Amino acid sequence: MAVRNTYDHENGPHSVHGFRTGRFDFGINTTFIIYRLGETLIDAGPTNQWSTIKRVLKPLTIKTLLITHHHEDHSGNANRISKLKKLLPYAPLLGQEKLAKGYPTPLLQKIIWGSPLKVKTQTLPEQLVINQGLDCQTTVMAIPTPGHAKDLTCLFFPEQKYLFSGDMYISKSLKYLRSDENLTQLIASLRKLIELDFDILFCPHRGIVEQGKKALADKLENLLALCHNSQRLMQDGLDEEEIVNKLLGPEDRLAKISKFNISKGNLIRQAMTFNQF
Repeated sequence: MAVRNTYDHENGPHSVHGFRTGRFDFGINTTFIIYRLGETLIDAGPTNQWSTIKRVLKPLTIKTLLITHHHEDHSGNANRISKLKKLLPYAPLLGQEKLAKGYPTPLLQKIIWGSPLKVKTQTLPEQLVINQGLDCQTTVMAIPTPGHAKDLTCLFFPEQKYLFSGDMYISKSLKYLRSDENLTQLIASLRKLIELDFDILFCPHRGIVEQGKKALADKLENLLALCHNSQRLMQDGLDEEEIVNKLLGPEDRLAKISKFNISKGNLIRQAMTFNQF
């Protein structure tokens, strides 16, 4: 599959370039953007797109690979990139064991992304100086943001006011939650990110978001409103299914295909018990 789209944020030696690829194009959640800042790559992309990814990366000088978390769309090709570019990827400590030993992937995710390859990594430190090329260096800070995944770590570039958000953004409004996601942690992580001084948000699914902090603040506000409305309806006597139908609409094909691993019910169930307003 060819590159579906390219992304460029021009800022001299701090410019960011990205390309989108994916087996399917059923919306942003089925495609993935790999970003590059100088000689640093952010995430590795899905294994079933390696032929395209390899073709794009082969002529480039890549000295550093930063993995935001272990999920297969983010880490899938880390092994191949490490061999192609002779580097040792950085990954969050909490994800290193899964990356090294492998982990089971739900069937739907295998179909969309492929299966990740085992990869040896080095621990992503709290602060790292990276080379942007042309003797230009910059600092990146690793910000732990659990909720979507225990090891999810956003990458904050304070000099440039950039935030590479992993899967913390994607959309201003959530309609689904995976069975292993934690809504309370997700909301706490959003609050943590909003405290940072950044402008541009780089999402590997949505793309480049110019007003990144506002986008995250809007997402937080929408999630808190969903929690409030879910609890109000629960107090009115509605059960979980009725609340799902009223606030998000009935469960659809995605929930059924994923065997309810990804569902609206997962989101409403946690929203009904959220207590950290």
